[in-house]
Amino acid sequence: MGRQDFDLLVTSGLLAQVEKIVVEAHRELYMAEGREWSRPIAYRWLRYEDPMPVARLADGARKLRRRGGKFDPEAVDKACAGASQKGFLN
Repeated sequence: MGRQDFDLLVTSGLLAQVEKIVVEAHRELYMAEGREWSRPIAYRWLRYEDPMPVARLADGARKLRRRGGKFDPEAVDKACAGASQKGFLN
């Protein structure tokens, strides 16, 4: 995804799908750990104001995976199928 045209990622909805998957995994992990969670906490954790949001999502997914975070397999499959249909490399 990081090598794709950013505008195309946004207009296709793929960036929003992947963002939702990562933010939801963050929420579930924080809740399981008994920690306070909110969207602003998740976005600060991702450092989403960075000019490279795709890279931040990839970094966040790796960090969550290392901490035992779980990703909704149906949502991931749907995002991957959409990316494949649009010719993006996953």
